[in-house]
Amino acid sequence: MRSLKPAARCLALAQHLKSIPYANQPFSAFFSTTKHIMASNGTTIENGIHPLSSDGTTLSALPKSWHLTASLPPDAAFPTPADSHKADRDDLGPRQVKNAIFTWVRPEKQQDPELLAVSPAAMRDLGLALSEADTEEFRQVAVGNKIIGWDEETLSGPGYPWAQCYGGFQFGQWAGQLGDGRAISLFEGTNPATGVRYEVQLKGAGMTPYSRFADGKAVLRSSIREFIVSENLHALGIPSTRALAISLLPHSRVRRETMEPGAIVVRMAQSWLRFGNFDILRARGDRKLVRQLATYIGEEVFDGWDKLPGRLADPEGAPGDEPPRGIPKETIEGPPGAEENRFHRLYREIIRRNALTVAKWQIYGFMNGVLNTDNTSILGLSIDFGPFAFMDNFDPNYTPNHDDFALRYSYRNQATIIWWNLVRLGEALGELIGAGPEVDSDSFVTNGLNFDDEAASKPIEERAHKLITQAGEEFKAVFMGEFKRLFTARLGLKTYKESDFDSLFDSLLNTMEALELDYNLFFRRLSTLKTADLQTEEGRQKAAEVFFSQVEDVPGPGTDKEKACKRVGEWLDKWRVRIEEDWSTSAADSEERVVAMKKVNPSFIPRGWILDEVIRRVEKQGERDVLKRVLHMATHPFEDAWTGKEFEDGPTGKGIYQGDKAEEERWAGDVPQQKKAMQCSCSS
Repeated sequence: MRSLKPAARCLALAQHLKSIPYANQPFSAFFSTTKHIMASNGTTIENGIHPLSSDGTTLSALPKSWHLTASLPPDAAFPTPADSHKADRDDLGPRQVKNAIFTWVRPEKQQDPELLAVSPAAMRDLGLALSEADTEEFRQVAVGNKIIGWDEETLSGPGYPWAQCYGGFQFGQWAGQLGDGRAISLFEGTNPATGVRYEVQLKGAGMTPYSRFADGKAVLRSSIREFIVSENLHALGIPSTRALAISLLPHSRVRRETMEPGAIVVRMAQSWLRFGNFDILRARGDRKLVRQLATYIGEEVFDGWDKLPGRLADPEGAPGDEPPRGIPKETIEGPPGAEENRFHRLYREIIRRNALTVAKWQIYGFMNGVLNTDNTSILGLSIDFGPFAFMDNFDPNYTPNHDDFALRYSYRNQATIIWWNLVRLGEALGELIGAGPEVDSDSFVTNGLNFDDEAASKPIEERAHKLITQAGEEFKAVFMGEFKRLFTARLGLKTYKESDFDSLFDSLLNTMEALELDYNLFFRRLSTLKTADLQTEEGRQKAAEVFFSQVEDVPGPGTDKEKACKRVGEWLDKWRVRIEEDWSTSAADSEERVVAMKKVNPSFIPRGWILDEVIRRVEKQGERDVLKRVLHMATHPFEDAWTGKEFEDGPTGKGIYQGDKAEEERWAGDVPQQKKAMQCSCSS
């Protein structure tokens, strides 16, 4: 299929945000409440604790399904689960797979696995009782030794494990076939209490046809990093894939930069489909399967075409309003030359979800590190964690990936890159989008776009280009609406005023960058300030001292502390005025504001230096409880303290949590100077 002209690129951050059209309406309620996708994206979070359902069910009683493998074509080399199961495990290794969405493939058997930890939050959201983690069945399923839904004696059953086929653009270059090289999905589990369905998957369970030159394994180091950050992002309210459990493989040694212990993470997501699933089909000209996959996503992943966004009132302006929904499948909207069919509505849903997620990344200073198209989720989930990091000192040019010499995936560029990836997806869906009202005609379904017939193909190309470009404006508006909404909340304001962008947002980021202030600690410490203490210049300068490191007396390059505090104090004065506009000066309102700010400004985030310490203590020193302690903090990131407080979902269930108070204070405090802005490799 010929490439459509890419839409104009957009979005740099910080100082360049002002040029992006403003979305007047908040988008907090955007994520739909369909049964498959509501939990991760729409659940209200109070202090990082999600509403509890029941105590949960057993693994054997959990409702299971295999919708994806029942709906989409398998690898022809192993057309049935029995064909795959009878094959020698070595025959399931790397090769090119065509005309398929997945391959049936079983995990490798593991010897003496050790279950290191489970996430109580993920167990609850899947619908499992926490006590299930103590059963032998759970431990064996968690490493792939037991296959649920399959009888090895009769070679039959309702389901069988699989690995997806996809491609991708890596660092902007086409990389060909990629796929689940070390991930194998087991089943889809539906929480009986919520009706939410998750695809449960093992990462590090062995080689698949998509492993290329790798071994299909995962190391303990990267597995711990993914286990913690997945659950932390979810607790922060950022859409993410989840981590259910992590196991150490004591007899597995894996070569990366050095020889390292192997591990397996049990992951779950409402869908693991990503842009790369379409990239590989477009590259191979498989237009039939592009349509089939897009239809599956519309009907199964998003739970029906009527759940998708209808045409905006002003699609060519700054479309900030919430779109109508409930549009019937066959409905065509829009004027001649810009008719929007259901596949364009599907594309716009994916755009809106990814715009919301990248806005949340920017607000909390999170960087994926490798935003290739194969690492970009159809659902807008944070997915596939390698050299990720949270911002320490604010630096828009920071990238956590030490191989990213061009800063392609730096903090400043994340929104731009997500749009770049969305344009690639638009090119893959371009024929369906461009067909407009003819998308279901017999001629188009059978023959598609005929480039030899310019009179017929030109309108389709022009319509696709127009609609993709138009959707770029929607992406910018949704991104900016969410960015402004969350930034406003982090500053403790009830309302957003246009003047806030320059006087508060932009000036704060410039000050943070110039004085090398810690991005997340600044907001948390701001939450504790009382406007009564900021009435005088002396009071503001004294209050400003809290934002500088308590362990490293370094206010920034070329400055002294007095000048630095004065600059912060000037910003605090503007902030005080706006706070007093939105809130009264009463003690009750002041306390309410503090509580509200602490609900959106975490006191703990899993920074690189903390994860490195945990990895060292687990791997080298044989500690186990430290992993559970950091997970508990990561899944309750908004607390003032953890030890001695009662939690509904502590490591062992409800009760008073007993951790390590000194460790908690150290991890939630200032970052040691030599451990700031760490970088990792892609194997991390």
